[in-house]
Amino acid sequence: MMGRPVKTVRFARSTDPCHHRRSVLADTGQVVLTGFIIHADQESVVPDAANTKWLSALEVLSSSGELGQGKMSMIRMTHLIDVDGTLVLVVGSAFAKDIVEQARGPIGAAVTQVWGRPMPIEVTVDTSSEVSRAPMPPVAPEPVNLATVSPSHSPSHSLSGSSPVSAPLAPAGPAPTDGSAVPAYGQSIGEPPAHSASAPSPAPRSQASAASASSPTSGSLPAMSGFPGAYSPGTAGPQSASGLLTPTAANDVSQLNPRYTFDTYVTGSSNRFAHATALAVAEAPARAYNPLFIYGGSGLGKTHLLHAIGHYSQTLNPGIRVKYVNSEVFVSDFIACVRDGNQDDGRMEGFKRRYREVDILLVDDIQFLQGKESTLEEFFHTFNSLHSSGKQVVLTSDQPPKALGGLDERLRSRFEWGLLADVQPPDLETRIAILSRKGTAEGLDLPFDVLEYIASRITTNIRELEGALIRVTAFASLNKQPVDQTLAEMVLKDIISDPEGQEITTSLIMGQTADYFGITIDDLCSANRSRTMVSARHIAMYLCRELTDLSLPKIGREFGGRDHTTVMSADKKIRTLMAERRSTFNQVTELTSRIKQAAQSPA
Repeated sequence: MMGRPVKTVRFARSTDPCHHRRSVLADTGQVVLTGFIIHADQESVVPDAANTKWLSALEVLSSSGELGQGKMSMIRMTHLIDVDGTLVLVVGSAFAKDIVEQARGPIGAAVTQVWGRPMPIEVTVDTSSEVSRAPMPPVAPEPVNLATVSPSHSPSHSLSGSSPVSAPLAPAGPAPTDGSAVPAYGQSIGEPPAHSASAPSPAPRSQASAASASSPTSGSLPAMSGFPGAYSPGTAGPQSASGLLTPTAANDVSQLNPRYTFDTYVTGSSNRFAHATALAVAEAPARAYNPLFIYGGSGLGKTHLLHAIGHYSQTLNPGIRVKYVNSEVFVSDFIACVRDGNQDDGRMEGFKRRYREVDILLVDDIQFLQGKESTLEEFFHTFNSLHSSGKQVVLTSDQPPKALGGLDERLRSRFEWGLLADVQPPDLETRIAILSRKGTAEGLDLPFDVLEYIASRITTNIRELEGALIRVTAFASLNKQPVDQTLAEMVLKDIISDPEGQEITTSLIMGQTADYFGITIDDLCSANRSRTMVSARHIAMYLCRELTDLSLPKIGREFGGRDHTTVMSADKKIRTLMAERRSTFNQVTELTSRIKQAAQSPA
């Protein structure tokens, strides 16, 4: 087989919806495989029997439990081509190829079980640029890989019983021959396509995009410019039904934290998959994975990835509309509209415009919507509006969708239409790299043994890891001492003495803080702005942020219903003061010790 440089194949038509994806490959005219080329000039190369067996093999592979949900999602996106008894799995990027290659053993075992004998398996990347111009019907679609935008089928045909991925960016119908029928980025399904004589020219990658390509995980990911309808820096922003949008001061409305970018995100084995998928979404909103659902424990960098997606997409596409929101802020915003608004003043319409007239919606901590029926109903319609219009949705949670029992099944199934990417606690090497990056950002040259000491003793939470480093460097700065392991051991002895202690709560922190400053918990929650009260309140907020898993909005509510931006400001202020004022450093250190001791004491 390897000796034949070209192979021409013809196929019989099929109404099987699973064939629709592979017909896109046929329309490209060329698929580059290992050592030879297939010219697919009509339709699918997979006969019904082989297709049925492959679906069965996927079921076997999924039920075996050998691969995580993220890898299974990636494998389900492959296209199968049966060439003279060799199963060729076509993927959309080098990154996807690596994932499939790593799973070659389990895939081979599943194939052997279904076919009844071992089958040769090849994995190749589809490099055709025409694939992305394939039409898509406006129904709940199927997984889309990084290099293709394929026709989709309804949820009843999804693999392994899971709901499919959505990326409906073009109306159903015959594939355009010149690309002119493909809607521009941001154009809703069903909108008349913009009239043009020819397909839009690919836009050049920006410097930021090119820089990203130098990272190990991003080099194989598609640039936004590789998709029809994409707009490039220096051109007008995305189109809507009403015409071109005027570019806005992006961060004023997007609520993005300038510190959280891909450049400042440290990757390791625990988060590499989530990082790569986030990059893909930023480069090709609604063309790669939609929605993207990132889940994992608190303090592992999920929020960082959300903000990084927003920043990078704005760098590549000035004028793109990005909105970041914590789900608790979404709830508060909705309640305020319901409470204060009526049908005449347009408050609810304004709420809908804020969350629906965007190109990328980034929703943090979606688990906090559980049990809030009215808000869930509104979010359901918001999600549907964005999704059906070809807009990107990215969600984070502390659990995968199936574990969110307080959400409607219809929402959980929609969250699984796209790709699930989990973030695990970082390994030792990654934790050291995080501390090193943090030190470099602060202009500090930290000894490796100090980094290793901190990283080896704080293992599960990046926020607490960075907080420990801040304490060590702040103490060294105040006392004009060099940072070494002896100093680190002394400063952190109370923090890392007993990680198995009782859970630390906001009530415990607030109670200990009130006792320490000789005030009451009511004082901490009051509007009193005296210097002592403000200092105590800021320190308590800082400790809640460092020692608990609570989100910024929830911490704010604990302190008399304050806004999450107040908590952010308090956290930043105390971090700064710890390095400048010995009194603040001592107060935080003593309070931390008291809180830890109280948490370890029997109730």
